[in-house]
Amino acid sequence: MIRWTWAFLDRPAAGFDECVRFWATVTGSTVSEPRGGHGEFVTLLPADGPAWLKMQRVGDGGGIHLDLDVDDIAAAVDTATALGARVVTVAEDYTVLESPAGQTFCFTPADNGPSARPEIPPVTVSSAPDGTVTRLDQVCLDLSPADLVADTDFWHALTGWTLRPGRRAEFSRLRGPDQPLHLLLQRLDDPRPADAHADLASSNIAATATWHESLGATRVAEQPGQWIVLRDPGATHYCVTARDPYTG
Repeated sequence: MIRWTWAFLDRPAAGFDECVRFWATVTGSTVSEPRGGHGEFVTLLPADGPAWLKMQRVGDGGGIHLDLDVDDIAAAVDTATALGARVVTVAEDYTVLESPAGQTFCFTPADNGPSARPEIPPVTVSSAPDGTVTRLDQVCLDLSPADLVADTDFWHALTGWTLRPGRRAEFSRLRGPDQPLHLLLQRLDDPRPADAHADLASSNIAATATWHESLGATRVAEQPGQWIVLRDPGATHYCVTARDPYTG
């Protein structure tokens, strides 16, 4: 059973501090003390409620992966590999795996996070200076047509969450009980390696995108009235969507 879901924003060492400032600002968070052997990890701490966002300094590139808090890592690994996952790295207190399509995720211990506290409050939204409300509450898994069914089946079976069709034919959604993050599975038009990006629900996508641009983001593309694609200061794509920040 997945006790808690973390979005881990992996950003390149060059410009990592700028990325941390950007994401802390747009999520209304403060930044934890760095940790790790080289100070490469930080947690973004919301003004209210438990944390669900972390950041990691990486050598180059960037992206996003999930950390899944579980009670028994070895048992979770056995379940995931039986469903088609591949083990990448086994460490003392976590295991790195790939989904059948190649999306990286980690199993981490539940005894150190919000999942260890049954009285956790609901995740809260953040507000821009103009009052626009946003929430980073979704990770979108970008899948080629050949990988879509296998990875959808994998994530559905692994999480045990409710699978529902999206508003468009190329989307489906996985929602878990009492989880800060949901999963959106997107069928891409063309074959390419599995990838993922963060989605922020917004009460006004145009205002949010403009504010993010003022903080160092770059607008890439948009579907009018539905979503806007941007790049953060680390040149990693994410989306601002017109979903309700309170309900998704």
